[in-house]
Amino acid sequence: MQVTARSFAKINLGLRIGPLRADGFHELRTVYQTIALHDVIHVEVQRGSGIEIRCDDPRVPNDGSNTCYKIVERAMAALRARGRAVITIEKRLPVQGGLGGASANAVAALLALERVLRKALPWPEKLRIAAEVGSDLPLFLIGGTVLGVGHGEEVYPLPDLPSMPCVVAIPEIGVSTAKAFADWDAYLATLQKHCHSESASAGEESAFKDHNKADSSGDKSPLGMTRSLPRQKLTQATPSDRITELGRALSAWLISQGKTGKVLSGVSAKGGGRAGNPLLDLVRTGIENDFEQVVFPQYPELREVKSVLLRAGAFYASLSGSGSASYGLFESRITAEKAATRLRNRGVPAQVTTTMTRQQYWRKIFD
Repeated sequence: MQVTARSFAKINLGLRIGPLRADGFHELRTVYQTIALHDVIHVEVQRGSGIEIRCDDPRVPNDGSNTCYKIVERAMAALRARGRAVITIEKRLPVQGGLGGASANAVAALLALERVLRKALPWPEKLRIAAEVGSDLPLFLIGGTVLGVGHGEEVYPLPDLPSMPCVVAIPEIGVSTAKAFADWDAYLATLQKHCHSESASAGEESAFKDHNKADSSGDKSPLGMTRSLPRQKLTQATPSDRITELGRALSAWLISQGKTGKVLSGVSAKGGGRAGNPLLDLVRTGIENDFEQVVFPQYPELREVKSVLLRAGAFYASLSGSGSASYGLFESRITAEKAATRLRNRGVPAQVTTTMTRQQYWRKIFD
């Protein structure tokens, strides 16, 4: 028996990069949002043993490095299942696009495998295995609007944001996530070095002034030395500060929804439609993607894509993950279609889709 599953993409509604941890990962804070763009995954179990990956896209590995291979291998062992698992991937999402395509493929393969075997892993076990394979995988076991912490693998369902028109632009550029993180570290090091330099210069100037003042006024320590000055604090926010800032903004946003009587479905408790849209409220918190600071200077065409989306009427536009995909959120399908057309006229592939609530996500995986 073969089971087919849709493998939906995600976008990031804001992404803050925190300090490098002892395990080699960066601390992250992000809000994941699933969208309707997808790949298609077919899974069957035949006689024999092993795992076979089939895909027409040469950029997709067909060996043990494939995320589908990794998760199915672990799941087969956990379920004590025998046979040769054959996974066919119909690739529609970009590779290295920032939409979580490979991670979504793996989770879809896991869910389809369970149906084929008519066995299911406990949900905590599924989440554990998913996190072992990759940071983005666990979010696809929740769907809808999801808070990601840790290095992205620790996920919590948020109250669903409303389904809204979304334009996804997919330039023919591959951005390496590993390189983007390395560039972020170098960017921070440069900023901190600059701040330290300014701090030292300011301290020397202040000390010189106080020394002259002390000479004229006799304001000296008991040992006859001028009093030392404390070093100025860096004005640049640390990675930990930025993580905390986003956490506070998200907490304040969630609290505000309850205080104003809004329910997170795009309509207030007393009606009001888009006027009570909590997604607009979230955007107003100032969410942003830190990767834009290092990806845009290297790929200015991606910065221009974001600008086009905003000029075309998006109330929020951003790089997704480390890119190269960018997206814009719109209040009407008509405006979204016009924005996509504008991008295509510039030679940038673009698709109009929608964000998905958790209920929509789970209903359509096997539909």
